[in-house]
Amino acid sequence: MPTISADELHRTAKYFMDSGKASSHAEAMEILESFRLSILVAPSIGASALEQTALLTLVNIAARTFLGGVEVVGLPECIASTPLYAGRDIRDVVVELGGKLAVSVVLRPTWPIAVIGDVAPVSSDAPQWRLTWSGWRGGVTPAESGRRLDEAHAIGLAPVLASAACAAEAFSYLSKTHPLAGRRALGMSLWNPTDDWLGNINEPELSYLPSSLWLIGLGNLGQAFVWALASLDFGDGDKTELLLQDVDRIAISNHSTSLLSFPQDVGTKKTRVVARWLEQRGFETDIEERLFGEHTRRAASEPRVALCGVDNPQARAALENAGFGLVVEAGLGAGLDSFLSIGLHTFPASRTAASIWSKQVGQGNESFRGAPAYGSLAEEGMDECGLIRLASRTIAVPFVGLLAGCLVIAEVLRRLHGGTGTEVLSVSALSLGDVELVPSANSDPYAFGFVEARND
Repeated sequence: MPTISADELHRTAKYFMDSGKASSHAEAMEILESFRLSILVAPSIGASALEQTALLTLVNIAARTFLGGVEVVGLPECIASTPLYAGRDIRDVVVELGGKLAVSVVLRPTWPIAVIGDVAPVSSDAPQWRLTWSGWRGGVTPAESGRRLDEAHAIGLAPVLASAACAAEAFSYLSKTHPLAGRRALGMSLWNPTDDWLGNINEPELSYLPSSLWLIGLGNLGQAFVWALASLDFGDGDKTELLLQDVDRIAISNHSTSLLSFPQDVGTKKTRVVARWLEQRGFETDIEERLFGEHTRRAASEPRVALCGVDNPQARAALENAGFGLVVEAGLGAGLDSFLSIGLHTFPASRTAASIWSKQVGQGNESFRGAPAYGSLAEEGMDECGLIRLASRTIAVPFVGLLAGCLVIAEVLRRLHGGTGTEVLSVSALSLGDVELVPSANSDPYAFGFVEARND
């Protein structure tokens, strides 16, 4: 009998199953096990919270997809100062997140390489990407090009964005989904997503952070929201108070997409796992373990800003009924041609949430039941019900969720700093420079509470 189920399926392996690049689930997993990444870091990482944020973010997302190994080269012994894991031995965190520490400084000649910090590229036939960031901008450039930003002054989201872009490029190269992967720059400005991120952009210092948020859904997107928020430097002041809403428990498959889901957490409520992780970092949390829907109403004391990361059309259609002052909603593509795509909406807007999603109620995901990989599972003894359930699961990769997480948190930060809000945004991880954006007509000042950010 087959051992795989819908709750165990690696969601990136499904791309190779549905596309026909793999004729069986086992072959799809073998492809992912051939994906590897080396991360070369500079000694300066010991004193740079931004470089540490980039490293730990990249290890976390890459280890979930590049199953052949993510190896860190040149990492010194140091205590982390990044807000993500402050006070921890950084080597221990790398291993905890799924990375491996290289036993020598000699890189593997066939592995693609990510370069962090002031360290020169090495001689290699494989692509090398330099992670680079400044202000509200982050991305990667071919390491041999020498192009980089200042990397010394940036908001915490910038190195997170750079790490997500690096994982996207490495995946595109290894899976052969983009012919220029490894030979181009890929990045974005979170202050103005349509600008050239490598050019000169007038971006403000980060002075304010939201005082409270309501997170709807704690899967791939919701956990990306949390990781992105936790990368920001609150200093010793108050941190954002968070209401966490989800009804699900962590399944084995969540490890392939969700940044705070690990095998030891399988079977535990997502709200409890995420709340514990946040509280260890000084955030205050409340949990709500009921479905969000048309009957949900916020109390006067609860957050007025909601971040939504669910793919349920009924819940999304009801977003404006609960009494929020601002909703930032993100969704990811699911099929072969769209799983690298991101869509963002905010409300109130020129179109209501109900008008956008009500027509999707009752519609299911596209099924690839006819692909050879599912025939192989049928031959192994999987019944038709199991095959249909497995085939209807969405394709997902963690770096796309994290890119969306950066955009969602940045939307709140931009409004806090008097920037132009977004009503609709659409972009693909294959081409972060091609952003379709409709500015928000709602230009009212952010009136939902803030705390001060550290601004050294």
